[in-house]
Amino acid sequence: MTRMTTTWSVEDEPHDSPVAAALWRAYYTEVSDRWYLLHEGRVTDPDELEREVAADTGAYLSPPDGVLLVARYGGEPVGTAGVRLTDAATAELKRVFLLAEARGKGGAALLVKAAEDAARALGAERIVLDTRGDLVEARALYARLGYEESPPHNDHEYADHWFTKRLTWT
Repeated sequence: MTRMTTTWSVEDEPHDSPVAAALWRAYYTEVSDRWYLLHEGRVTDPDELEREVAADTGAYLSPPDGVLLVARYGGEPVGTAGVRLTDAATAELKRVFLLAEARGKGGAALLVKAAEDAARALGAERIVLDTRGDLVEARALYARLGYEESPPHNDHEYADHWFTKRLTWT
């Protein structure tokens, strides 16, 4: 699947490609550093960063039950969004991220909408996600795109906000 605008494109990407790995590292570094700066006044310990990046391979974002999308701006990879089925009717949105230099240019909404299309293609009727209170930009994006806060659908250690959106109407 490819979605294009004048400067943006969003395409499927293997979860273990060098592009995916670089964007995963950038994503994890940013969200981890934000958490540690907020709660402990420091950035992520380099050894911990290496362990955590290596521990989450993203294999769940591969067919047949998942997909990883990479957004490119002007041809350069600048962001990701992943989708995985958690059951036959529910997809989970994962790893929504844009590099800082790509933010504010409309790519986040394009990326999330492409992820919703991918979830529909997998047969999902709804999509869920979790995030944190300090990720205010993400929460605002999801609300703007029609996601509603919902009860927890997982027990993720760092999640304190959960959202859901219906993808199909009967």
